[in-house]
Amino acid sequence: MPRVVWKGAIAFGLVHVPVALYPASTANRLDLDLLDRRDFAPVGYQRINKRTGEPVSPSDIVKGYQYEDGQYVVVTDEDFREANVEATQTVEIVGFVSQDDIPPYYFDTPYYLEPGRRGEKGYALLRETMRATRRVALALVVIRSRQHLAAVIPVGAVLLMNTLRFADEIRSMDELKLPDESLKKLGVTARELEMAERLVEDMVEDWAPEQYRDTHRDDLMARIEAKIESGRTHVLAETRAKEPAEAGAEVVDLMALLKRSLEGRSPRRAAGKARSENEEEGAGADEDSAPRPSRTAARKSAGSGASATKPVPPGRSTGAGKPTSRNPAGEPGKDGGGRPAAETRRRRA
Repeated sequence: MPRVVWKGAIAFGLVHVPVALYPASTANRLDLDLLDRRDFAPVGYQRINKRTGEPVSPSDIVKGYQYEDGQYVVVTDEDFREANVEATQTVEIVGFVSQDDIPPYYFDTPYYLEPGRRGEKGYALLRETMRATRRVALALVVIRSRQHLAAVIPVGAVLLMNTLRFADEIRSMDELKLPDESLKKLGVTARELEMAERLVEDMVEDWAPEQYRDTHRDDLMARIEAKIESGRTHVLAETRAKEPAEAGAEVVDLMALLKRSLEGRSPRRAAGKARSENEEEGAGADEDSAPRPSRTAARKSAGSGASATKPVPPGRSTGAGKPTSRNPAGEPGKDGGGRPAAETRRRRA
């Protein structure tokens, strides 16, 4: 037996019938827990203060209504009780209608009403009266701090209370693009209508809801049970790894990256390299422009083996002082005579 939602009464005029309210439906969904894939430990939740980021104890949590941006009014349990004391645990019948008058999209959640102590007589009287008049009762009821519109319907020996949606909770159909209700305007022939009616009649069957099941849930549960039986209780389906690229493709990509890197060098580094090359070329030109001893003098020096030097005629430099040069400023790229170094090299060659 499900847990009772609350115990109260049905208010029918001056008659009060004590009843207990039970849920008539259950959500038959798979109960799946969130786990940490590293050690399969269950993952818990925390209530976090959005301003400080710190966890909040349940005893410090209250309900509030935001009437302006960042401005709240705290709503306590006492406020919920005092809002309408009589409606809190009362199914207050406000009228009777034909069940066919209620569109199906208004129906929401079903509940069972069970008569309380010494309420059997009033309970049975209300049930049989509605059955005889073919009416259902419209009532207002509060369930878990929210007021609902409800229909109380006799179903066999029980009074079924089905919560209904309020009119402002139903979306309008005006924006839907629907076909005209006149079949002639739509071009439907009498023969087509006759065949459709015959098909419907061929598919008529007794209402047997037990033959319909959530096959998706059943198939998923079968896979879970198969994993349990095979011992695969801690195996997670890993994401399929991508096929590794061929080595040649990697090399081509790497070469392309290197080429782009070389082409994208900064102008400063390119200018620095050009400047270094110019300096090296200038240094080589200076070395080439330095005076070299003639081959005849070198042979004579080697042949005599004397360490003394010949007397130097007047006006000639011995090398000990400053050499006489037409290029006193030492311009780069010219020899001591002021001639370009390239011309000097050509003549020596």
